[in-house]
This record gives sequence, C-alpha cells and structure tokens, in this order.
Amino acid sequence: MKDTLSRIWAALIFFTRLPFWRLYQPLQQHYNSVVEYWPLAGWLTGGVMALTIWFGSLILPYQTVVAIAIILRMLLTGALHEDGLADFFDGFGGGHDRERVLVIMKDSHIGTFGVLALLVHLLLLWLCLCALPPHIAALSIFAADAYSKMLASQIIQMMPYARTEATAKSGVVYRKISVRAGIVLFIEGVLPLAPLLVLYHSVIRWNLIVFVPCVAFYFLYLYIWRRLHGYTGDCCGALCLILETVFLLTVNFQLFIKL
Repeated sequence: MKDTLSRIWAALIFFTRLPFWRLYQPLQQHYNSVVEYWPLAGWLTGGVMALTIWFGSLILPYQTVVAIAIILRMLLTGALHEDGLADFFDGFGGGHDRERVLVIMKDSHIGTFGVLALLVHLLLLWLCLCALPPHIAALSIFAADAYSKMLASQIIQMMPYARTEATAKSGVVYRKISVRAGIVLFIEGVLPLAPLLVLYHSVIRWNLIVFVPCVAFYFLYLYIWRRLHGYTGDCCGALCLILETVFLLTVNFQLFIKL
C-alpha cells in the first residue's frame, strides 16, 4: 500500500505543477510507473476544468469561462502535454527518417508544425466545449481528460521506448503495465464516464464515445509504429490531447444529430 501511494504521489508530481513534492518525496524508481496513475492526474485537471465551467458560467460569459478553464489546466500541468503535441507535430512533420524525427522532437525550439498544431488543438477544444451546454461540457471534459489518458497510456504496452533511458527527455522511461496495474488504470479511466452517461444516456451513446477514440488511437498507433517503431513521452502527450479532442467531437456530433 505504501509503495502504491508513493507511485500516486509521483504521478501527481510528474504530471502537474502543484507543489505536491512539499508534502511527499517519492523515490526516483517510483517515477517509472507514473503512467499507471495518469488518469488520476486527469481527475484533478479535468475536475478543475469541469468546476470552472459549471460554476463560472453562472457569473461570466460562457465563452470566456471556457477559455479560463483551458488556461487553468495548462497552468496546472505546465503545458506538459501541449509541449508534447507541438514536439510531436514538429518531429513527424519535419523529419524524413526515424533519427531526424527523434532529433527534432527533442529540440526545445518550436517550429511551424508545432505552432499550427497548438493553434488547431486549442481552437477545437474551445469550440467543442463552447458548443455544449455548460453542464454537459463540464461532465464531458472531466470524462474526456481521464479516458484519453488511460487510452494513450496503452502505447507503452504496444511498442518499445524509441530512445535509450540515458537520452530520455524527461529522464524517465515508463515500465510495462502489469495485469493488476492495467485493471486499476482501466477503472481510473472509465469511472469518470459514469456521470455523463448516467445523466445523459438518452442523447449520448456510450459505445460511440468509448470506441471512436479507440479507433483513432489504433490509427495513430499504426502511424507512430511506421515512422518510429517506438514511442516517446511526446507521443504520449500528443495522443492524450488528440484523443481528448476526438472524444469531445464525438459528444458534439451526438448532440447535433439529436437536435
């Protein structure tokens, strides 16, 4: 139990910029399993966005509240996943072979592909949430944040790490997920879906919001495997945000066809 709690602390420290390290200092070895508790960090970041949207919309213009919620999450995470998304598109967009892709992805400078990817991502995220009623948007982003992280984490089971541990950008190489850890990870990822599906089952079909992101993940997996034959931390961050957007687009589509 103590070891599990240490790994949860490590995940919260690794995936957020909140000063959890002041409360507890995990051992370095605990950071190689942070992805197993990645959705728990999503409970926190998605929860902050959900509460901001739900209550903020009562006192401020809705479009402004959505923008504030997006900014708050980036502040909470230090834009960790957005950085991964930008590096992913810079690398895959500008690299012609595996080695060049890895070099570009490790470069701290952002390129044209990265800038465009961030702009499109943030615009789509804002539009998707603004198009939903506040209560549905709040529940959707809470569910999408955790579910996309759970789904993106499967990449480490399906292919090896593309770099060596010594050249890892974050200094951490994730370990393979055990069966027990996989079950816990699955529960962490799907439990936040419950409020959305229970309250709005008449307009939102569970099979679509569950399986459409899975299909998107599969094609992204094939693309990453063809280009790199392995994953990086940037790939994980990019997958998380792309799958979250797919989730929200699926929710929007279902509400649209019900109108």
